[in-house]
Amino acid sequence: MSCYRSLRPRRNRAVEINMAPLIDMIFILLIFFIVTTSFVRESGIEVQRPSAETAQQEQSPSLQIGISEEGVVYVEGRAVDVRSVRNRVAAFLADTPDGAVLVVADRASRTDGLIRVVDQCRLAGARNIGIAARRPQ
Repeated sequence: MSCYRSLRPRRNRAVEINMAPLIDMIFILLIFFIVTTSFVRESGIEVQRPSAETAQQEQSPSLQIGISEEGVVYVEGRAVDVRSVRNRVAAFLADTPDGAVLVVADRASRTDGLIRVVDQCRLAGARNIGIAARRPQ
């Protein structure tokens, strides 16, 4: 009779749910969504763009460089010196060779600041440089 008891499955054993595969699957989905999301690098400031009849939407990934009304240059939300724009653009082009540089200048900013930023972008090797504008209403 003792042999018969040891062969029977025990009913008092607790049921466990293994959470490790579920957590692994969640991490895989998270990595998938992070990799497939396209990130837009904003200039970091709010500017009043000038209007242009020929303004069009840019489709390629772009690095936005902002110029405020006072002439302060912003790259990725941080105020930078005009001379450091060249290094930032070169680093962006190393990551995204076919990327574009978009200069977002306030309409009240001085033209010499815009020219210096565009010149630094060209010295960094940028071939596709655009100046942001809005369509007239």
